[in-house]
Amino acid sequence: MPVLYLDEYRKSLEGKTVFIACREGIVRNFFKHIISDIKFLYRQKVHTFFFHNISNRFANQKIFRELESRLFNTQIVRVPSDMAFYPFVLNYPKPANKILFIERSHLLGPKRQPVNTLTTQKAREHLEDYRDIISNENLKENIVCICNKIENKAIERVHIIPAGKQCIKNELFSLEGSGTLIANNFNESFEPVSTENDIRIISSILKRYRSQGYLKPRDKAYVLSNKNSFYAAKIDDIIVGCAEKIFIDKKTVELGSLAVSVRFRKQQVGHFIIQAFEEEMFRQGMDTIISLTRNPLLQNIFLSLGYVAESPERYKHRQELSPDSLMFINSVATASSRCSSKRFPVA
Repeated sequence: MPVLYLDEYRKSLEGKTVFIACREGIVRNFFKHIISDIKFLYRQKVHTFFFHNISNRFANQKIFRELESRLFNTQIVRVPSDMAFYPFVLNYPKPANKILFIERSHLLGPKRQPVNTLTTQKAREHLEDYRDIISNENLKENIVCICNKIENKAIERVHIIPAGKQCIKNELFSLEGSGTLIANNFNESFEPVSTENDIRIISSILKRYRSQGYLKPRDKAYVLSNKNSFYAAKIDDIIVGCAEKIFIDKKTVELGSLAVSVRFRKQQVGHFIIQAFEEEMFRQGMDTIISLTRNPLLQNIFLSLGYVAESPERYKHRQELSPDSLMFINSVATASSRCSSKRFPVA
């Protein structure tokens, strides 16, 4: 189960209007889970609308009554049988901050891997690459409409979530999410670690990398004792990655503990962290940045940003501590000259 950060995400959701849209078959199969998640959202002071297309037959009156009795704080909207489900929800006259489409499975990419985060540009560029969304061609046909709504600022964000226990809670209150987020309005920052919550989240992110064998042990106690050396990359004030500043000599600093949360991998957050770290080291008057890694993806990122893979004699003592890792070196002045204030592709 993903770790939930209720306090952090509640702040960004409180008072917002959220549409939850779910077709009849999924409502029937996951009724208890959907009801539980919607009630949870209301307890977080989120204004909720629930859209369904259950046919208006006598046999379904019991479901209607149960929806009304259990979701008495939620506006329930039935999509008429003669109306297309997704356009009806997307064009509903009441404005919404978020729309959650609960489906039977993930939005899958060209290699059948779940897609976590997309901008509208990425969604348009790769629309033909995406596999059937839970064998649901109707939703696939409406991806362009979703993009239009977001770009026109009629909707802030759209989530496509595979149905299941706590699927909404996991999507909205965890770093990893449970489905696909489509949005453009991400706010980014790179800042020193300052709170206990920062330390807790960073420790959780580092734990995943440690299990993959790419990082040396960096537990919560280590992060706490070295708090002044850690930086947090944030999107919407939620930590999605981190870096550690390790002094090698008076003018050389090592970029260590570079890690990105699962949801935002392959979204160039790693690029952002490296470039933001370079700018910060430039302000602090450092001349050279080194970093050592065995991670092939991270090695490629360093090369793409102009770093050179070499291990000079003057850093021999550092290389000997990580003999199986490649060392990458760059001039701080050279690196900072190409940095921009906005680097996330999701921004």
